[in-house]
Amino acid sequence: MLTLILGGARSGKSRLALQRAQATGKPVFFIATAQAQDAEMATRIARHQAERPPHWTTIEAPLDLAGAIRAAGAGCIVVDCLTLWLTNCLCQPDPAAFDGARTALLAALAARRDDDLILVGNETGLGIVPLGELTRRFVDEAGWLNQDFAQLADEVVFVAAGLPLILKGNPQ
Repeated sequence: MLTLILGGARSGKSRLALQRAQATGKPVFFIATAQAQDAEMATRIARHQAERPPHWTTIEAPLDLAGAIRAAGAGCIVVDCLTLWLTNCLCQPDPAAFDGARTALLAALAARRDDDLILVGNETGLGIVPLGELTRRFVDEAGWLNQDFAQLADEVVFVAAGLPLILKGNPQ
């Protein structure tokens, strides 16, 4: 089963993903896409790491998300966060490489349908249109990716103020 959890910053989406993963009772493979490029991000990463059970396997995948999904063992796979992965990809020297990474990611997700997959990402298109070319591309790509993931997903949940709203699938 593939679950897509979307929401804004500090909406509770990561907490919901952790709860859902724990509830499966399966081995959990947590794929982290964040990179600690400054002290503030390092603090955020440390806080997220402390929230996860120590027996979960963590895989760091700032760029090769498809490879990390393929390499994870059987059980429950949590990806947090799709939006950071997108940022990492778009900031690479060759921005055209994102198209191949996107195709590989969608194929990797489709190939792991026997596992529980929980994807966490931000819904970025609810605000004003950004001024810069890169930020406009980011918002566009995030919106298109979320649509692709939602098509693949068995369940889509939008989280606001810590409250989940089921957009697709059956409420649990």
